[in-house]
Amino acid sequence: MSGKKGHLYFVRHGQTIWNVENKICGATDIALTSLGHEQAIETGKRILERGIRADEILYSPLVRARDTALHISEMTGVPAREEGRLREQNFGKYESTARDGVEFALAKKEFVCRYEGGESMLHLAQRVYNLLDEIVASDKTYMLVAHNGIARVVHSYFYEMTNEEYAGFGVENCAVKEYQW
Repeated sequence: MSGKKGHLYFVRHGQTIWNVENKICGATDIALTSLGHEQAIETGKRILERGIRADEILYSPLVRARDTALHISEMTGVPAREEGRLREQNFGKYESTARDGVEFALAKKEFVCRYEGGESMLHLAQRVYNLLDEIVASDKTYMLVAHNGIARVVHSYFYEMTNEEYAGFGVENCAVKEYQW
């Protein structure tokens, strides 16, 4: 990372029906619940109240992140655009299964595994790290609106993590995290 100071914000999308049902969403395009929309609007208000400033919001193309980002953009006036590299990891055969399933918990520790038709953690990290390299090299402050799997990768970019810490890391719906360098 460069020697200049900068920061970015990460926001996880609002609640989805599969979050409520404890199912893995992954790359499946699952919409927000009505509470998820309310969470996104409240997050936009909190961002204004906290005086958080960003030049641009980049969001995942999946509808749950897009809708969250557009609510935040509407509340804050920060322009928003889709960024394909923020799409959630494709968990292959595990999508729509229990988030706390024993088999999935073990599979998450295998960073090269593609989950039978999905995407490995290494492939995910490559695309997200490439985006973060561009952000760190820029002179802009970005707000990323994406998913829990993306949150893990972003956190691992800025902080050392063991495999267990990585697999167990997560953020709540509509949580706002700040990263500095």
